Amino acid sequence: MRVTVIGCSGSYPGPDSPASCYLVQAEGYSLLLDLGSGALGPLQRHQSLYDIDAVCVSHLHADHCLDLCGYWVARTYCPNGPLPKLPVYGPADTPDRMARAYDLDPDPGMTGTFDFRTLERTFELGPFRVTTSLMPHPVEAFAFRVEHGGRVLAYSGDTGPAAELVDTARGADLFLCEASFLDGPGNPPDLHLTAREAGEHAARADVGRLVLTHLVPWNDADRSLAEAKGSAYQGPIELAHVGAVYDL
Repeated sequence: MRVTVIGCSGSYPGPDSPASCYLVQAEGYSLLLDLGSGALGPLQRHQSLYDIDAVCVSHLHADHCLDLCGYWVARTYCPNGPLPKLPVYGPADTPDRMARAYDLDPDPGMTGTFDFRTLERTFELGPFRVTTSLMPHPVEAFAFRVEHGGRVLAYSGDTGPAAELVDTARGADLFLCEASFLDGPGNPPDLHLTAREAGEHAARADVGRLVLTHLVPWNDADRSLAEAKGSAYQGPIELAHVGAVYDL
């Protein structure tokens, strides 16, 4: 299983990264976890837009789903003719949300191009086994556990502290965990994790490697890394960056 970071900026694209998007590949199958603001462009450096097999959307905030709008254009008006519908898994209201985002009539909205499917607890997707867990966030939001060939990728999506996240990441070889906040007073509850909290979740889950992501542009990323390294987690920790590749 190969994981490529397409975008890792939190809340909006930063100067060095688009918003959340991760390309997961195995056995010739290409899965996108999220397709956030600005991700569609750099995705094309790593994979043709017409060679993606499915998309999983963690939640319907713009920094995780908005580039589905541009992707709809690319697949709808492909100069080589109509393409098969692309499976897009997400929260139940994903079809209506995306239709509104592009000012389309919700019937048919984007359903001629995307085969929208509501996320289930566990399902098979190409060579992958995907397990979802509902996370604390202001909207319906999910973490993902992706398994293939005895290897495990865990992706937090957006979340506040949660025992369910530890369960999702348990024993993962790679844990992509959001680290939006820095230590300090005034962080809203049930919204995001601090980098230190990301490390604490990684320690409790006994993951092999922690990669801090959803890094908000106005924060000092080096401070985030230092705070995570001050947690109980003793394994390797690094900051996500565009183009990073992990072979599991």
